[in-house]
Amino acid sequence: MNKRYSWLIMAALAGLCSCGKKTPAPPPPVPVATAPAVTKTMPLAVEAMGSVEAYNSLEIIPQVSGQILKLHFREGDEVQKDALLVTIDPAPFTEALRAAEARLAGDEATLAFKTSEAERKSRLIGEGSVSRSEFDKARAEADAQKDIVHADRAVVAQERLNVGYCSIRSPIPGRAGAYVVNQGAVVAANKTTLLVVNQVKPVYVTFSVPEKNLPEIRTAQEKSVLTVAIRVPGADAQTRQGRLTFIDNTVDPATGMIRLKGTFANTDAFLWPGLYVQVSLIIGEEPGAVVIPASAVAKGPKSDLVFVVKAGGTAELRAVQVRRMAGDEVVLDGGVSPGEIVVTDGLNKLKDGAVIVIANTPTFATNAASGTR
Repeated sequence: MNKRYSWLIMAALAGLCSCGKKTPAPPPPVPVATAPAVTKTMPLAVEAMGSVEAYNSLEIIPQVSGQILKLHFREGDEVQKDALLVTIDPAPFTEALRAAEARLAGDEATLAFKTSEAERKSRLIGEGSVSRSEFDKARAEADAQKDIVHADRAVVAQERLNVGYCSIRSPIPGRAGAYVVNQGAVVAANKTTLLVVNQVKPVYVTFSVPEKNLPEIRTAQEKSVLTVAIRVPGADAQTRQGRLTFIDNTVDPATGMIRLKGTFANTDAFLWPGLYVQVSLIIGEEPGAVVIPASAVAKGPKSDLVFVVKAGGTAELRAVQVRRMAGDEVVLDGGVSPGEIVVTDGLNKLKDGAVIVIANTPTFATNAASGTR
């Protein structure tokens, strides 16, 4: 058998062997979530990180020394203005008040007697029955007794204040902190901290922005009250809005930053002093912006990337130009046209041209007209 026929036989045998093999099945479609690119008016904002501060924070310090008779609050309680917080044993101050009132009563009786004596001698001096020196002495004694009574009244007033100081009330509405002292402890006037009350309705959000943003912020502020929008990273998707109420009068020369404050009603008490938040200071609007969810954008080696859904159910990898972030959305300068559908979830399983199956019903476009999500 020559070589030509040997080759033909081997080819035939190879064909017979391959007939039993199956063609590899294509990979299954990748399930993804999607959203359309939309055109809408977007706020122009200065982004920053900030922290929540109590609107008012007070250390409650006693004005009299004594033993704590009772604590009328529990740690973390919400307290109203003038709510009773702590009672210091009033017994020593009550006794001191009684003694002061008794001295006052005695000295007032003495004053009444000496005043009447001075008046009587004033009448008798004209009759020659009393000398001028006797009258002057009586009048001087009455005047001196008046001073004693005035001093007694001041002592009584102070002792009454001391009795009142034994009942310590909250000067502001707020939330009580942890116990600093316990019932039965002896506290010192104007020294011992009993507790801290933080007012959290409303609250401040403090943040800093670069000094280069100050001119545009001040220009916008001259036109209207500026809105401050915040979100708590990883804890709350809700955007909460307040108003800008403070711009510091000095730029920090070490950092080139200036401090600002927004005031928030915080009616649900969600914002807590010390909490870190993402801040957007709204200084204007940009109409006609092309917007997609931030979750649709992936970082590539040279540019930002998105997967666009094509007719036929495939995903096309495309470079985009992100102009800025706006909360959980991004404003694009190009790469995606309004109405095109982008993948928002499942990006890590995709490659260019991959077959996909959409696992959600996009609602972003429907809500985009009202600017809500």
